[in-house]
Amino acid sequence: MSLPNSENASTLESAMQLMIQTFHKYSGNEGDKYTLSRAELKEMLTTELGNYLGNAQDREAVDKVMGDLDSNNDGEVDFTEFIILVGALTVACNDFFLEFNEKTEKKK
Repeated sequence: MSLPNSENASTLESAMQLMIQTFHKYSGNEGDKYTLSRAELKEMLTTELGNYLGNAQDREAVDKVMGDLDSNNDGEVDFTEFIILVGALTVACNDFFLEFNEKTEKKK
């Protein structure tokens, strides 16, 4: 998949392009090229989000993420469902860092 030249892209535009590229890097390796199967989701979680999600190798953890994301219950995760995951993780990380910074500032 090719995207517009990112040479002049803003930081946010570059981040958006990276999310699109990352999704399509894993989607379509099996089945529909516009969705993530359970195996594709597991590979993406392990490779791309392992530091944030912990043990994505755990089948139950992958099943839970798949169940939570697969809002239309088709057994696959489409791009919209993927963006919900990325958004939720981003919010959680922001909350964690805000709380961490508040605790650090109180100790000073």
